[in-house]
Amino acid sequence: MEMEEEDTLLPPTTTHLSPSPNPTPPPSSTSPTNSRTIQELSLSGQTHLEDTIQAAFHILSAMNDELCNPILWSTQFPNSALTNDAPSEIGGGALNEARLTYKSSIASLRSVLTTISNSLKTSEGSPMTSSSPTDEADIDTLEERASSLEKELINKNKSLKLLIDQLREVISDISTWQSPCSV
Repeated sequence: MEMEEEDTLLPPTTTHLSPSPNPTPPPSSTSPTNSRTIQELSLSGQTHLEDTIQAAFHILSAMNDELCNPILWSTQFPNSALTNDAPSEIGGGALNEARLTYKSSIASLRSVLTTISNSLKTSEGSPMTSSSPTDEADIDTLEERASSLEKELINKNKSLKLLIDQLREVISDISTWQSPCSV
């Protein structure tokens, strides 16, 4: 799967990043190009964040589908179940596809966040004579929002890992229960 998506800009489907009810005006011709690229990267980051959340939802849906479908429950794990490769092979197509989509969107999101961080670091060294106090306040609120979203994403990743571990335990228990009993 190519990672060309991070260069393309898609309009956001929600505007939850905007801290004020008024939309931010487009950058003026006197504003530095750095702020424009940061705004574009922010939109791209928002898109990748939405993709990540959607992929996490697909993982949970695929896990639910597999738990509700007894045909997908195996009574014997393949030989690789004894190795560390087991989690990637258990689950079938939908779960693996959702997991790969999630990994891809996380990588894209991390890339955009790193680019924004690097861009901000380089722009801090350059004089920003054309930035107004409102722009700086907006930047501060957006940085706070990005920080809170990053913390939220970390918490959701932990929750998702816990759910996946619990699912593995449930599948293992079900496999044990389905094994034939000798009377």
